[in-house]
Amino acid sequence: MPNANHDSQTQQTPQTAPPVSPLSEAQRRAVSELLRVSPVADDLARRFRDAGHTLALVGGSVRDALLGRLGNDLDFTTDARPEDVLKIVRPWADSVWEVGIAFGTVGCIRRSRSGGEDREYQIEITTYRSEAYDRTSRKPEVSYGDSIEEDLVRRDFTVNAMAVALPEKEFIDPHGGLEDLAARVLRTPGAPEDSFSDDPLRMMRAARFAAQLDFVVAPEVVRAMTAMSDRIGIVSAERVRDELNKLILSPHPRKGLKLLVDTGLADHFLPELPALKLERDEHHRHKDVYEHSLTVLEQAIGLEEGEPDLVLRLAALLHDIGKPKTRRFESDGRVSFHHHEVVGAKQSKSRMIKLKYPNELVKEVSRLVELHLRFHGYGTGEWTDSAVRRYVRDAGPLLDRLHKLTRSDCTTRNKRKAAALSRAYDGLEERIERLQEQEELDAIRPDLDGNEIMEILDVKPGPVVGKAYKHLLELRLEHGPMGRDDAVAALKEWWSAER
Repeated sequence: MPNANHDSQTQQTPQTAPPVSPLSEAQRRAVSELLRVSPVADDLARRFRDAGHTLALVGGSVRDALLGRLGNDLDFTTDARPEDVLKIVRPWADSVWEVGIAFGTVGCIRRSRSGGEDREYQIEITTYRSEAYDRTSRKPEVSYGDSIEEDLVRRDFTVNAMAVALPEKEFIDPHGGLEDLAARVLRTPGAPEDSFSDDPLRMMRAARFAAQLDFVVAPEVVRAMTAMSDRIGIVSAERVRDELNKLILSPHPRKGLKLLVDTGLADHFLPELPALKLERDEHHRHKDVYEHSLTVLEQAIGLEEGEPDLVLRLAALLHDIGKPKTRRFESDGRVSFHHHEVVGAKQSKSRMIKLKYPNELVKEVSRLVELHLRFHGYGTGEWTDSAVRRYVRDAGPLLDRLHKLTRSDCTTRNKRKAAALSRAYDGLEERIERLQEQEELDAIRPDLDGNEIMEILDVKPGPVVGKAYKHLLELRLEHGPMGRDDAVAALKEWWSAER
């Protein structure tokens, strides 16, 4: 019977189905397992469901879960408006804050015991929304949405536009984020021009994610970043600074920094960095100063102990920015950069102030830039005790970072020269250690304090005491501890000459 044969053929022909990657399935199971053992997420989701609302883990939290790097910071999205979110979380959370509520975000802390240990979860819950900048505004206009699909399409990149609906744990990926995650590529859910027009900071986020995750930025995204780089100018200095910090503190900052320079973005908030591309380092002719600076940054990272050090990394990146302004072509064909460390320190300070860095951080980074050549000013190891004391005194609490910066600044391919510099610095550190044992160099002070100076000279507080103190400090640095009798004699001799 024809119909029977036809039915038989139909049954024997396999149905066409979309290919399923074993890796993708494993990743989905990993997310499901993560959420299954995370009572906090499920408990919170049930509370939203009981109140008639939806809740989903979203964005970076889903991405990091798939990458196996999710911590205790969890991002959720919901159809509930902020005032409803507050009603749900206040009885449940250990603490609640409303700093971002104008943008639809409620934050809270929830402590929970899981796997035999106490954990503290930092949670942010954001209402479905869309946001866009107008051509002159520095702040986004926020409007709330009613569907998670509407919320996900506004996200910056497809790898951040995935969600897991709770408590049923439904994986939602309308823009192929899982595929891009497997390919380690950054794309935007829609046209990159639209995404970057909505929030120009996303261009910097592309560079930051490339540096954090070691991802490749899709060519169409790079083209849009290049064409729209001037739009970063409407973003506040604080937001730019925070994004730059995240990039610099990432595992692969060179990757992100080169993207900022190549697209022209850096021209608008850190022009000193691309300016280095045209300069040639007089000590390292095989590289321009730009490449040298990126290498110094990487080498400084290699010397870090423990957590990433923002002060050290910024100093390494900026240590030679004074070279373009100090470049001179000498009569013998050499190129010199005299006093570039002093000029660079001033430029570092000025740029960091414009980016709204804290005063103490500005002071520390600019001081390291100023001191980064000090070691080379003492030749190949003919350090007097006086020179060692001054080196330690001038570095103060930055001494350990100065050690790392100075060692990182050697990028020569000449192995013999590099070894000689390393030995010379080894010798300096040994000298510092010996003198510290003898003299407590970390707290160098004159042999007489201010009260003793006033008593011996019979003077009242004023400029004279400061000058006397400075004179005794110089003697202390030059000759080491003097003892009280010798210090009193030296003070009286100075006072006699001053009067």
